[in-house]
Amino acid sequence: MTLRSAHIDADLVRRLVAAQFPQWAALPIRPVAADGWDNRTFHLGDQMTARLPSAEAYSSQVAKEHRWLPALSRRLPVPIPVPLALGRPGEGYPWNWSVYAWLNGETARTARIDDARQYAVSLAGFLLALQRIDASGAPQPGPHNGYRGGPLVKYDAETRHAVAVLGDSVDAEAAIGAWQASLAAPWEGPPVWLHGDFSPRNLLVQNGRLSAVIDFGCCAVGDPACDLAIAWTVFSKETRDVFRAALMVDRDSWLRGRGWALWKALIILAGLPGTDPSERKTSLAVLEKVLADQA
Repeated sequence: MTLRSAHIDADLVRRLVAAQFPQWAALPIRPVAADGWDNRTFHLGDQMTARLPSAEAYSSQVAKEHRWLPALSRRLPVPIPVPLALGRPGEGYPWNWSVYAWLNGETARTARIDDARQYAVSLAGFLLALQRIDASGAPQPGPHNGYRGGPLVKYDAETRHAVAVLGDSVDAEAAIGAWQASLAAPWEGPPVWLHGDFSPRNLLVQNGRLSAVIDFGCCAVGDPACDLAIAWTVFSKETRDVFRAALMVDRDSWLRGRGWALWKALIILAGLPGTDPSERKTSLAVLEKVLADQA
């Protein structure tokens, strides 16, 4: 049974904080407005958050974030979460958890972007800065991050299964053709840092501009093409070209990035286990963009 099936609420967080961090016990606790899938997050007063993995599969991310985020934060152009305290299992909760400093901003899913081209350049600049950070000793792709940064072929069977489940509701021939083009695009570069879930829900915006990047649970070092999937998630064709030029992406990396976008869209549309049904509308738009590119 996943922890999402158990009862994670403000009362649990209140008891954990009171038992382990009594200096913060009097602070009000309430759920954040836009929560994630891998973790449940709660405001802890006005300046902090408590973040609890929602299932055992995500629990190993806690130690990774505490080890690496302070170092990464010093080398990036916008703020990222900085862990303030490491919580331990207790009060019936079985895994480590974290207290973070709160970062202001509205998620890019709902925020107004004043200049789409400037926004695309900002996202590219963040990824370039991340990729330039020394990757020595950093975590490799694996179960802790859903193998983001590893070979795309890891998800070949799942992608083909999703196409079969969707049946006549998608152009199966075009989808498989686009997928095969991505699989055939080689990666020959050195492993670099990647975010792993570089999506609108993990990008914060203030005054129409990128202000922070959050949720590094899927970070690792490897092939950064998975971070390119956002090009088909949020951008028009014109702005996608701006993003690609600013990031200086080669053709093969671009195709692999498109493959990551296609895989995610298909498994969500097919309703495969572990996917978020609230993302179906966005996934349909992504699929249409990918197939238009393939055509």
